[in-house]
Amino acid sequence: MLRSLQKQVTTMSRNLSAKLDSIQADRYMETSAQLKVIRSQLRDLTSSVVSCQTEVTEVRKDVHMIRHEIDQLQSAKDEMEELRDCVERLEEEQRRRKARSIDQGLTLFLVSAIFSAVLGMFQFGYNTGVINAPQHIIEDFIKNVWRTRYGTTIQSSTLDFVWSVAVSIFAIGGMVGGFSGAYIANRFGRKGGLLLNDLVGIVGAGLMGLSHLSSSFEMLIIGRLVIGYNCGLSTSLVPMYVSEIAPVNLRGGVGIVNQLAVTIGLLLSQVLGLTQLLGTDDGWPLLLGLAVCPSALQLVLLPMCPESPRYLLITKQKEQEARKALRQLRHCNNIEDDVEEMKTEERAQQAEARFTMLQLVKSPALRSPLIIAIVMQLSQQLSGINAVFYYSTDIFVDAHLSAQGASYATMGVGVVMVLMTVVSILLIEREGRRTLHLWGLGGMFFFSVFITISFLVKQMISWVSYLAVICTFGFVVFFAVGPGSIPWMITAELFSQGPRPAAMSIAVLINWLCNFIVGIAFLPMKNLLEDYTFLPFSLLLAIFWGFTFKRVPETKGKTFEEIAALFRQAQSLPSGTEPILEEPGYGSVGNGSHAVVYDELPMIGARYIAPCKPAVSS
Repeated sequence: MLRSLQKQVTTMSRNLSAKLDSIQADRYMETSAQLKVIRSQLRDLTSSVVSCQTEVTEVRKDVHMIRHEIDQLQSAKDEMEELRDCVERLEEEQRRRKARSIDQGLTLFLVSAIFSAVLGMFQFGYNTGVINAPQHIIEDFIKNVWRTRYGTTIQSSTLDFVWSVAVSIFAIGGMVGGFSGAYIANRFGRKGGLLLNDLVGIVGAGLMGLSHLSSSFEMLIIGRLVIGYNCGLSTSLVPMYVSEIAPVNLRGGVGIVNQLAVTIGLLLSQVLGLTQLLGTDDGWPLLLGLAVCPSALQLVLLPMCPESPRYLLITKQKEQEARKALRQLRHCNNIEDDVEEMKTEERAQQAEARFTMLQLVKSPALRSPLIIAIVMQLSQQLSGINAVFYYSTDIFVDAHLSAQGASYATMGVGVVMVLMTVVSILLIEREGRRTLHLWGLGGMFFFSVFITISFLVKQMISWVSYLAVICTFGFVVFFAVGPGSIPWMITAELFSQGPRPAAMSIAVLINWLCNFIVGIAFLPMKNLLEDYTFLPFSLLLAIFWGFTFKRVPETKGKTFEEIAALFRQAQSLPSGTEPILEEPGYGSVGNGSHAVVYDELPMIGARYIAPCKPAVSS
């Protein structure tokens, strides 16, 4: 029984072991599968850890680069702060300089220098009008000389030709004088050129005054040619000299003194040409010979005046002489602000050599101011003022004035020009050059239209002739306010020291050429258009007004370098931007769709408005 029990126990033990073995095999297989899954997961986890480590390394590199860039930005910020402080100091210095310039008034020495210089413009005005009053007397002189010399009576066509030559050769001499202005100004200086020109004026006046005594109308013609050269050179040198010696705040008013001298000379020639004074057979040689007085007086006074400080410092590199000249003109020893302003212009012009007229015409950078200067001269000579002077006596006769009364009324036109030129001196620094020129052109256009209307209806309505008189005076008033004076002054302001002499020569040449063309073409045009003679001038005035409105900048209160900087910027501006000159500032200020951007120029304060993209938030 025990054996049986042992067998049963053995059998049960064997069965139990078999079951245990089967259970362990299943568990092993299950565990192995689980281990495989775990190993696979571990491999994936290890790969993920490696990838994370790589990303962490890259992030660390990025963080390092960001920190480096932050350090650079901080360094740039510090530099910008230093630059801001520097610019603020420069702006404060410039504001102080301008404030000091505003405080500078007219000194006695400056007034004497201006008076001495503008005698050349007085000469121009006097010789422009002196030949008109004694026309018939001089024609009789030519007839007598011809009869004495050739024993025959001169033909009317020949007489007209000789007289036309005597009148028009003045403009030809003026063109040659204006053409040579750049060379004379650079070679001998502004003051030196004027002194040499005085000798030319004395010779020309002497030839005209002695022509009657010598019984030679050829001497009269040569004298007109020589005095024309003298006047042409004066119209180039005088505005240049006057604008360079005047303080910034007085440059506008001082510049108009040129035109004031011209109008006074013109008026004096009309007064002295009256038959009650020198407009006689015996008086006309003295009338023409008196042109020696302005040149002789200038020859005496000008040596006591200094040369242009800008010419001495910038062109001749004579700083000590420039300082001496400034002390005389400003009547004080504190002239460092003026010297620094001229040195600033000098630094800006170091890369800008002296310009010949051909180089100036070919220069793209200076093309815009040159075009403006030329059109400004055209707006003066092609405005119709010569036509008004030609018509004035006829207009006054039509208004039922006597012949003598019409002559006095014509002189009244000259008086009005003088008075309104004085008024424009008072307005120029308050209203500005561009504004006065626009007012002048607009007023002339308005009155020229009414003059044409009065010509057309004066036969039907008698009182319209009085309207023509009013329009004539109104036309002259607005000419004196704008086109009479602004072109001479603004041409000298538009250019820096280097190209200024060449620009003045070209402008003067254009002015005299137009003067000559108007003198030659006016009578044929008058015969062709009759009562519509003023219509072409009205059209031209409208064109000049539009050009001035669109293209001519305001130069009031700006230094020469600031004005030159305006045009230098304009060459590099993108299409659609508009260059402007404003008071100095710093940085860029957004205003809607535009930002004010400062150009990197030697003179702080020039800036332009350029379109910018709106900010995009991240």
